[in-house]
Amino acid sequence: MNPSVNHDMSILSLVSGASVIVQVVLLLLLLASVFSWYYIFLKYFALRRAHNLAVEFEKQFWSGADLKDLHQRALSSREGAGSMERIFEAGFREFMKLRKQPSMDVRAITDGTGRAMRATYQREIEELESNLSFLASVGSVSPYVGLFGTVWGIMNSFRGLSNVAQATLAAVAPGIAEALVATAMGLFAAIPAVMAYNWFAGDVNRLAIRYDSFIEEFSNILQRQVN
Repeated sequence: MNPSVNHDMSILSLVSGASVIVQVVLLLLLLASVFSWYYIFLKYFALRRAHNLAVEFEKQFWSGADLKDLHQRALSSREGAGSMERIFEAGFREFMKLRKQPSMDVRAITDGTGRAMRATYQREIEELESNLSFLASVGSVSPYVGLFGTVWGIMNSFRGLSNVAQATLAAVAPGIAEALVATAMGLFAAIPAVMAYNWFAGDVNRLAIRYDSFIEEFSNILQRQVN
């Protein structure tokens, strides 16, 4: 086999010999892939930390610890607290504030406490879901961007054949190979992004259910205290 043919058909050679449009497409897909992996690692560690902190706080909460002590601990470590601990802190703070008002009845206190926890819950879930939309966009758009580069490259290959007296496989193969690199790059960017999005979306949903259950249980505890 001729070594020069192998060199001409290498990935680097195909990319360097591609048209400007195809090279731009490949660059965009490469950047999308790099940012995807950055957010994948970022989100993986963030969700693992959120899960561990939730488990740790639940152990403390259900161990019979005093609510005021837990509240003070949450205030002192607010930056390092987990989502569930911040939900608890927001609810207990609102509960203590409303309880001091003599005109507030039981229903008003529990409703106000629930709204405070729900507001914090929404902020925490939004934070956990951050950057997931980017992964979803990369996963859904990248194959089509790669396909666009492929179609453009094939069009250029066939246009080049108009200047050739005899069309052969050797003449058209390099151009088609250059074009197919864009499709491969699109799949390379899309597949990890889609898999990571589905995985992380499931993790966020499980955490949301866990937080929601805690809000309901904590609301029942507070309601019993004011009855």
